[in-house]
Amino acid sequence: MEGAWSLRFAATARALGEVARAAGLAAPTFRSPPRVGGRLRTIRRHASGSATVSVVVRGRPWLAVVADMIDGFVTVNPDADAGQVRDLLWGVVGDVDVREPRGSPPPVRSAA
Repeated sequence: MEGAWSLRFAATARALGEVARAAGLAAPTFRSPPRVGGRLRTIRRHASGSATVSVVVRGRPWLAVVADMIDGFVTVNPDADAGQVRDLLWGVVGDVDVREPRGSPPPVRSAA
């Protein structure tokens, strides 16, 4: 069922990014999982001014993943009003099907 989660993650990133760009905000790119072990979310800033937000999807509630994605937009738009950015993007959640994908989330595999 991992594919459903990956597709939902990509669709959510696209939907949030489209709305953010239309509002004149910077939209980061997204990936999963973060390269830094033990972190649920990381943000990597690039010399070009863009940013990549990495989020753990496996073994987490879907709305926690979406919240991390939205907080990524807040972080990469420091001059914007954080409350307005959150309100705008959470509004997308109501318009786009970002509910938890069916089936159990992929298991978290320990490195041990």
